[in-house]
Amino acid sequence: MGTRSRVGVMHGDVCKSVYCHYDGYLEHTGQILFKHWDSAAANQLVALGDNSGVQPTVEEMNFYKDRGEEDVDYQVAHSFEEFLEQVENCFAEYYYVMRDGVWYVGAVYEVAGLIKGGLVPLEEALAVHTIDRLVAEDE
Repeated sequence: MGTRSRVGVMHGDVCKSVYCHYDGYLEHTGQILFKHWDSAAANQLVALGDNSGVQPTVEEMNFYKDRGEEDVDYQVAHSFEEFLEQVENCFAEYYYVMRDGVWYVGAVYEVAGLIKGGLVPLEEALAVHTIDRLVAEDE
């Protein structure tokens, strides 16, 4: 079973986003987006549609339209609330948004360092999870 996520690019109040089926948690998708996907690449990822999961490059990804699936283009939300409805409708657990060159993240349930139904800078969320993981390893 996958950890579903939505990845989007927000321009003003409009967010274009895609569904990503696998490994949507911070330690995978969050790390990859932060390390490998700038604003231009994020727009490219969204333009290519729904996929099996975020990887470091477009070439490594499996986009559903490449295997002939239909209705897998990006979705457009005209408000953050509408975007959250899209997140809920695809049963995503995490969501990522590129806005003004900065990645943000949120979750649909309580996760340390994240705001349920809101956004925090991805860099901050990753720092919290790195610290939590290191503390757990020391125990």
